[in-house]
Amino acid sequence: MTAFNLEHFTRRLITETLFYDEEYGALGNLSLIDVASGKERFIASYSPSDGLFLIEEATEWEDYNPDEDDEIGYALAVDSTLHGEYETPDEAADVLLGLAREHGLMPSITLLFEEDEVI
Repeated sequence: MTAFNLEHFTRRLITETLFYDEEYGALGNLSLIDVASGKERFIASYSPSDGLFLIEEATEWEDYNPDEDDEIGYALAVDSTLHGEYETPDEAADVLLGLAREHGLMPSITLLFEEDEVI
């Protein structure tokens, strides 16, 4: 049996998060959060129309005032620019891990449905 590898484990979680289920119109979305500023910094998901995995960098955020009933815990991006397009979830996972390390970001996973607005 091979030794546990945290890097491989993390990469696998990311690749399985970035999914699209055509039958249900379900889409896995991974955000990288800047905990210090309380803002979504990068957003990654699969784009069914392009057939690519996209990573976007947030440029504007919603007004956010945390309170006791806050279910999200950070300001959501309301605008972004394209950071990169990737053919496979593995390529996107490598970039996301690099961005998380470089900027000290934490992950947040969201399940979206096609009728939901996606940045």
